[in-house]
Amino acid sequence: MAKQKIRTGVVGFGISAKVFHLPFVTTLPGQYEFVSILQRKGSEAKAQFPQAKIVRTIEEMVSDPDIDLIIITTPNDTHFPYSKMALEAGKHVVLEKPFTNTIEEAEQLVDIAASSGKVLSVYQNRRYVSDFRTIKQILDNKLLGDVHEFEAHYDRYRAEERPTAWREAPLPGSGILYDLGAHIIDQALYFFGLPKYITADIRLQRPHARVDDYFNIWLDYGFNKVILHAGMLFREQGPRYMIHGTKGSFIKYGEDPQEARLRAGEPPAGEDWGAEKEDTYGLLHTDVNGEIIKERYPSLKGSYADYYLDLYDTIVNGKPVKQKPEHGYNTIRIIQLAIQSNAEKRTLPCTGLMDISYDD
Repeated sequence: MAKQKIRTGVVGFGISAKVFHLPFVTTLPGQYEFVSILQRKGSEAKAQFPQAKIVRTIEEMVSDPDIDLIIITTPNDTHFPYSKMALEAGKHVVLEKPFTNTIEEAEQLVDIAASSGKVLSVYQNRRYVSDFRTIKQILDNKLLGDVHEFEAHYDRYRAEERPTAWREAPLPGSGILYDLGAHIIDQALYFFGLPKYITADIRLQRPHARVDDYFNIWLDYGFNKVILHAGMLFREQGPRYMIHGTKGSFIKYGEDPQEARLRAGEPPAGEDWGAEKEDTYGLLHTDVNGEIIKERYPSLKGSYADYYLDLYDTIVNGKPVKQKPEHGYNTIRIIQLAIQSNAEKRTLPCTGLMDISYDD
């Protein structure tokens, strides 16, 4: 019997669609069939994907009986209405991060997904990168003992103004906290669960900034403290991760190579796909069975494609969804609490989070 394919439509034809979704939908032909794409104007999508149907409105997309799954890659203010329409039309949905702009919208999507019987998955691709997988292995194997401090950075140097970038316009869901914060907040919740308290410092540092371009968030877990940091004025960047435990430390520089290679137009294929170079392996300095070691710890390969393989297993084979809508809700709740903490200049209890497993 032929393997079932998931007939897929993609909403949007910007960087998100071109870099993070279409390369996998179109290179996993045994699992996915690329049927349709929503591009409001222009013919670039048709020129690149002549086999696909081009539609101009979300209504056309969700009403198409030939589509099983809709991938939403459009700006944040569309996430809630587009996902709601797709789920209510009987489609499975992949929704780019951040999940929504408000927890009220997030809660509605959680409920709609549950009542629809369809899969709603948040595209948390930073669970499928080399550093995340390597850190997970180190934590799972208790190589650092009990972690007392976890620090994650998502720093860049981008001093110039980008007046046409919607993420830098004063709109709901714009700014670095919603954009980059959604990644490392999700990672913290995955690794350590729900925090007890939050303290946040959110700033507009560049002279032309109209939305936040810097944040520093402390999540208090009791014994463990999690520090999440991102900014746009870091020409010389430090470690991306610094993790300290009762037995040792792990320090990691560098970036998973997948995004850069995809942006350069490389297809996601080959034995070395997702593999880091040895000079970017993290430093592990710890006690292993009474022996102190200080050495480079080999990075595991990253693979964004595995997100879509996991999703296939969920939709076709009934496996539990790994990037649950409740996870998306919790990320938005932490963002909301961070904004409140910064505004009031105080530490807040982490209330209103959904107590749901992050375990695979």
